[in-house]
Amino acid sequence: MDISSRKSPKRVVSRARILDAAAALFREHGYAAVSLRAIAAEAGMRSGSIYYHFGSKEEIVTEVLNLGIERVHEQVSSTVTALSANSDTATVIRTGIRNHLQALFTFGAYTSANVRIYGQVPASVRRGNLAVRRRYEVLWDDILSRAQTRGGIRDEVDLAAFRLLLIGSLNATLEWFDPKQGRVEDLAESYANILLGGLLTQGGRGS
Repeated sequence: MDISSRKSPKRVVSRARILDAAAALFREHGYAAVSLRAIAAEAGMRSGSIYYHFGSKEEIVTEVLNLGIERVHEQVSSTVTALSANSDTATVIRTGIRNHLQALFTFGAYTSANVRIYGQVPASVRRGNLAVRRRYEVLWDDILSRAQTRGGIRDEVDLAAFRLLLIGSLNATLEWFDPKQGRVEDLAESYANILLGGLLTQGGRGS
């Protein structure tokens, strides 16, 4: 039996409250400024109660970082996998871009915290997050390499560089895009058009 399945419903809810509170505080105030006492207050519990669920602030932030990536990973993976095997490269990549952005803004506290505080956390926390981060990178590496093998992406394209550009540019939208002022779907379409179609006209490319 999985360990998580043996946890009482009350314990699961309390753990989720702690993580939700921590993600919100890390997003707003950064890593160093947030204490366990502040997390407990935000979660509506006594400070000592946190230690029933987590051994340290580092353990909490590691899980917040992991969840931020895992939720994006799950949404991109499930929607891309659900496509027809005959889907063209543009459809597959557009689906990945759209669902990456939708997950970013659906799970905003976790994904924003991940983007904003990753460089602030201790090296041990970054190491604890590395496997989850790398699994998501591998998902995109697989999407892109299969597309290139089928002839959907030019052979000379550096797929690792494109993946870095893609994920980095999508994550950066958390810093400036307001879903109340525009649709995530429209943002995704705009990014896909630029990333897949390029920027320059035929005349702008020169000789």
